[in-house]
Amino acid sequence: MTSKMDRRKKYTRMVLKESLLKLLREKSISSITIKEICETADINRSTFYAHYANQYELLESIEEEFIEDLVATLGRYNFSKEDEALQMTEKLFEYIAEKNAICQTLLSENTDMYFLKKGMMITHEFIFKNWITDSGIDQETYEYINIFMVSGSIHVIKNWVENGMEKTPGEMAGILHNFINRGLSGVR
Repeated sequence: MTSKMDRRKKYTRMVLKESLLKLLREKSISSITIKEICETADINRSTFYAHYANQYELLESIEEEFIEDLVATLGRYNFSKEDEALQMTEKLFEYIAEKNAICQTLLSENTDMYFLKKGMMITHEFIFKNWITDSGIDQETYEYINIFMVSGSIHVIKNWVENGMEKTPGEMAGILHNFINRGLSGVR
């Protein structure tokens, strides 16, 4: 009996998540109603409220699930040195390419800023954590440089996803890696 309930609960949550993602492709989270989510999912409102308090909690659940999967995927690799940052960056782009549809939705203007902020933290953790720590730059300057690089990287990823991912993950990792390590002088 318990496994049947677990399957039903998982299915309901999956359908609600898919419905919200579908609606987010058309309009912003603030203009999506519970009624619309339920109609799209073919689920009644009481079932929705048994799982989530509102559309924002459902969105947060989608974002958290994505982020947990991304961290688990990147966590399988032990790229901690600057030399290996290119490989980690490529793994990040490969993951994003694999999850293109959900990335495009979560990075769109129709969601909240939470996902972008969390993405910035993950990018810092896996890509930039050891990049500048041995450079002798003071902590405050390091923080500014880090914010600049991470936010720029997130927007490069966002642009790549929105424009059809014409370059391969390896090419994008190379572009980002060269820019971060060589700045504008490394762009040809």
